[in-house]
Order: sequence, then C-alpha cells, then structure tokens
Amino acid sequence: MNETINPELGHKIDLVRKLMITSAQTKGINSPETIKYSQELDRLIFETQLLLKSCS
Repeated sequence: MNETINPELGHKIDLVRKLMITSAQTKGINSPETIKYSQELDRLIFETQLLLKSCS
C-alpha cells in the first residue's frame, strides 16, 4: 500500500482487513458479516488501484 497516495484509504484498508479476519475467525468465512467486510475490502482495494493508475 502506498500511504503517500491516500493515507486515509490505507488506514481504512488495514481496519477493514482486520475486521474481516476477526469476523472469519469467530463467525466463519461464509457469515454475512465476513462477506460484507470482504466486499468492502475489495471496493477499497479497487479504489486504491484506480488512484495508483491515475498517478502513473
């Protein structure tokens, strides 16, 4: 993660990743909560990729 692009976005990715892992460990990988975090993480990573592409 390139924190210089958008530090807030990097922080959100780290937070959602931790929430997803905790949810998967406690509720299982197929729980609606884990899936919600996984989808949010995908969205944030995609947003980061778009930012990186636009800066190159």
